[in-house]
Amino acid sequence: MTPPASPPSRMLAGRAVHPVGLGCMGMSEFYGASDDAESLATLHAAAELGVTHFDTADTYGHGHNEQLLGRFLKEVDGRRRAALTVATKFGIVREPGRYERRIDNSPAYIRSACEASLERLGVDCIDLYYCHRRDPAIPIAEVVGAMSLLVEQGKVRSLGLSEVGLATLRAAHAVHPIAALQSELSLWERGLEAELLPATQAMGIALVAYSPLGRGMLTGAMPAPEALDEKDFRRSLPRFTGSEGEQNRRLVEALNRLAQDWGFPATQVALAWTLHKGPQVLPIPGARRRRHLEQNLASAEIVLSPRQIGELDALFAVDKVRGERYPQAGWAGIEARR
Repeated sequence: MTPPASPPSRMLAGRAVHPVGLGCMGMSEFYGASDDAESLATLHAAAELGVTHFDTADTYGHGHNEQLLGRFLKEVDGRRRAALTVATKFGIVREPGRYERRIDNSPAYIRSACEASLERLGVDCIDLYYCHRRDPAIPIAEVVGAMSLLVEQGKVRSLGLSEVGLATLRAAHAVHPIAALQSELSLWERGLEAELLPATQAMGIALVAYSPLGRGMLTGAMPAPEALDEKDFRRSLPRFTGSEGEQNRRLVEALNRLAQDWGFPATQVALAWTLHKGPQVLPIPGARRRRHLEQNLASAEIVLSPRQIGELDALFAVDKVRGERYPQAGWAGIEARR
């Protein structure tokens, strides 16, 4: 693949990265059967196209995703490897084959989880280490204090939090600099706009937007839930099923029409909207196959006008999107329900 013209980089954990990163979760579970050979080829293609930000977590595939990324890192040449920023997370504990989870933020668990991630990734230092979900029973100062010891020991370079509210983010940042907040942000999930978007920009914290394509719905080519793989967790998501799913599909049909009028695929318009929400925003769309990469990355070249942003904002106003974004079990450790 020929790398496209490089868009202006954005900052993450003190390093310049491509504005669009790669979320690796789907390569290991949640979206049907995995294909390691295709996943590795996709990871290499992403690097060749200029992706420099790769995101994983210890819970994805119960360690499989980190191991997969570790295999990729071993195969990348030294010059390219030096430019990559690898992020992983701790805190969600699940039994194999089950979606239900418990949250563990104890200092002992943080230490052991970090050691396990280092081994699976095959690295000496994790570029960006997130608390994946928050256990409110443990003070955030204690959680971040344990994470900061990993920085002192040279095992972690920068710290991040995921799905926390503004008060927690500020309290954590007062204990140790927080480099990134990772939360869901997309046309159909806009709960961050009122407080966390302006706050992260003011605080110099990157906002890493996961599921910026609405778990595939905003690509405009999402099949009906019953047509998905039996192991695809979207079959159980309220926003994809029943009358809520039908309403949301009508919104996506309108998005497709707008995108067609503007001369872009819906995927690129959805990602460009996310990038336009602030210079600190870094979307990490997932891609399990190489064919999706170039289209995702090209979104960083699209300039939407204020009028176009306004049309998208109005189309996907919060009160027009139906259904919760998670089933009940998925809310564990998330501070803001919307």
